[in-house]
Amino acid sequence: MRWARAAGRGLLVGALVLVGYAGVDARAGERTTAAEGRGPLTLVTGGDLTGYLRGVLGDWNRGHPSEKATLVELPEAADEVRAQMATALRSGSDRFDVLNIDVAWTSEFAAAGWIAPVERDRFCLDRFLPPVVDTATFRGRLYAVPYVTNAGLLYYRKDVLDKAGERAPRTWAELERMARDVAPEYGLDGYAGQFLPYEGLTVNAAEAVRSAGGTILGDEGARVTVDSPATREGLSFLTRGVREGWIPKEALTYKEEESRRAFQDGHLLFLRNWPYVYSLANGKQSKVAGKFDAVPLPGPRGPGSSVLGGSNLAVSAHSRHPRSAADLIAYLTSERVQRKVLTQGSLPPVWAGLYSDPALVRRFPYLPTLRQSVLTAKPRPKSPRYDQVSLAFQAVVHDALAQRQTPREAVARLRRELEAIVSRG
Repeated sequence: MRWARAAGRGLLVGALVLVGYAGVDARAGERTTAAEGRGPLTLVTGGDLTGYLRGVLGDWNRGHPSEKATLVELPEAADEVRAQMATALRSGSDRFDVLNIDVAWTSEFAAAGWIAPVERDRFCLDRFLPPVVDTATFRGRLYAVPYVTNAGLLYYRKDVLDKAGERAPRTWAELERMARDVAPEYGLDGYAGQFLPYEGLTVNAAEAVRSAGGTILGDEGARVTVDSPATREGLSFLTRGVREGWIPKEALTYKEEESRRAFQDGHLLFLRNWPYVYSLANGKQSKVAGKFDAVPLPGPRGPGSSVLGGSNLAVSAHSRHPRSAADLIAYLTSERVQRKVLTQGSLPPVWAGLYSDPALVRRFPYLPTLRQSVLTAKPRPKSPRYDQVSLAFQAVVHDALAQRQTPREAVARLRRELEAIVSRG
């Protein structure tokens, strides 16, 4: 996702000199409103690529003139978004009231005391896709509310598989065979994901581990569980692909956009990526428009498991207006706004019912497949030190993909490095 540059938050300073009880009453009313946790808000987020959020907030502002919400968009890279949020929250600044945070940051922000718990009964959680709610909890408490979800899909060249008399792969063995044998017959590379050492590699490798039945951390980050046959099986699938060539070496430099362009330009038989690719790859500039489809990710013995993406909305622990902030979150996660999240923002909503709405399915044909992927997806490892966990995980996995370590050596190294992170508390 592209993030826009930050818009500075303006401060309105007014001077009002009145004599008599009317002025006293006005100031008392302002103090009472603030004491009740109500007042103007700032929503901080990564860049709003389609511009839909400003319209959504405009509707809120017209109905809540004393609780107007200002949108602040942070810079392009996700790690810079996290860094700027963390800097403000660590300093105790009340600049931000509502934070649109990556689902993987919820545990870290909650453990640091940067975001405040919210009441479950205030939100329509029973209407959400069940797995997404887990991304918003930490140590049994709800610290955020799911806003946008995401799950990886396997895109494939349907025209090529039809010509070859094949169907979309449902297991790693099927994918591997077609990527190795079918793709070269049609001048294609076999398979790619996001294998540059950044958060995307953490996601791709975690999906391989989870699909094989493994885990990385347990007890919400208190215990390292990565050293297992399942983890070695997941890493072996990926490293074998690079070694044997059905994962091109160029894929070790791919993020989301590089991999999308490789598929869209007609160079790949299979691609793991997010749902946003569907509409772009069907665009006028695409060489594969109308020639591809998408299915849930395969696993070693059947359907695999995606890692949940998306974002959650949280109330800053330093907000001066937490009640208004909670109301804004309830509004943004309502069915009406969630529909706009999909139709105007081109983002996967968290409301389950939208995935079976006939009109929406006609417009977004991938919705049933995405729903299936989300329902079998799992969150990334929960940890108060998630940023360190992810950095260690992606570095070790990339070394394995680059053939500098065997999967067995990589898993042993991962266990040591993650244990060192967990031991720091």
